[in-house]
Amino acid sequence: MIVGFDIGGTKCAVILGEEVSDSRLEIRDKIILPTDKPVYEMIDALYKHTELLLERNAVSLDAVQGIGISCGGPLSSRRGMILSPPNLPGWDNIPIVEMSVKKFNKPVLLQNDANACAMAEWKYGAGRGYENLVFLTFGTGMGAGLILNGKLYSGTTDLAGEVGHLRLSDMGPVGFGKAGSFEGWCSGGGIAQLAQIRVRQRLQMGEKVSFCSKLEDLPGLTAKMVAEAAYRGDATAIEIYRDCGTYLGKALALLIDILNPEVIVIGSIYGRAQSLLEPAMREVLEREAIRTSYEACRIMPASLSENIGDIAALSLAVQAAAM
Repeated sequence: MIVGFDIGGTKCAVILGEEVSDSRLEIRDKIILPTDKPVYEMIDALYKHTELLLERNAVSLDAVQGIGISCGGPLSSRRGMILSPPNLPGWDNIPIVEMSVKKFNKPVLLQNDANACAMAEWKYGAGRGYENLVFLTFGTGMGAGLILNGKLYSGTTDLAGEVGHLRLSDMGPVGFGKAGSFEGWCSGGGIAQLAQIRVRQRLQMGEKVSFCSKLEDLPGLTAKMVAEAAYRGDATAIEIYRDCGTYLGKALALLIDILNPEVIVIGSIYGRAQSLLEPAMREVLEREAIRTSYEACRIMPASLSENIGDIAALSLAVQAAAM
C-alpha cells in the first residue's frame, strides 16, 4: 500500500492507494480537508488523517511502502523542502520530507505538482509508452512537467518547466507576475481577465453579451462561464477562446521546436474546451513549428482528469518505495 499527500492552497488530500500493475494505480480511499490552519497545524492534521485513513481501511503502517507529497512550488525536491509557495502563505522553508520520515519511518518523496502530474500521466495516463513528454497543467495557472529521455527533468534548482513565465506578447492578461505571459493567456485566471477586458469593451459600446449584462458583474466572470457561453454560440466567448488557442499554439510551437517531444499532454481546461481551442492552436502550429518536429508530436488531453492530483501523489509514493 502507498500513501499520497496532495497539498494545495485551498484544500489538501490524503490518499491511500495501491499499484495494481505497472500501468495502473488504484485509489482505495481518501480524505479531503481544507487548507485552513497554520502550516505546522496543517501538517499535523495531514498526519492524523493518515492514521485515520489507515485505521478505517484496516491497513497497518507496516503495510505502507512509501509516501508521496505533491505540492505547488517553489520547492526543493533534493532537500525535501517546501519553499514559500505563493498559494501557501507561511509555508516557508518547511522540511516536510524530514518531518514525514520522522513521523512514519517510511521513504518519502516530494515534487512540485506539475512534475508529479507529468509522472502520473507518463506512468498511468495518456503518456504511457513515450520517452519524451511535456505535461502542461492549464488550470488555475500554467506549469509544466518534463519527461526527457525517459526521466523527469527538473533542472538545476527544481525550476525547469516554469513555462507560464514565458512572455508571448508585450501586452495582455497577467499571469506569473508578467503581462502577456503564457500563464496570462492560457490559464483559468488569464481567461477570466481576458473576458473582463472584452466584455467591458462590448458593454461600453452598447452591445449585449449573453453571459454578462452589467459592468458590476465583471469580477465574477470565470473561464468555465465563458466556455459554457462559447458552446452556446456566444460570439464574444468564442473570440476569447480563439485568442487563448492562438497563444497556446505559439507556446506549443516554442516547446516543440526546443524540446522535440513525442507527446504534449495538456490538463484541466484543455480537456474541457478542446474544440474551442484547437482550431486556432493548430493554425499557429502549422505556421510556426518546425514541420518535422510538429509532425512527430502528438497533442492530447490528460486522461486522468479529475483524479490526476491523487494519482500524482501516489505515483511519487511508488517512486519513494523503490528508492
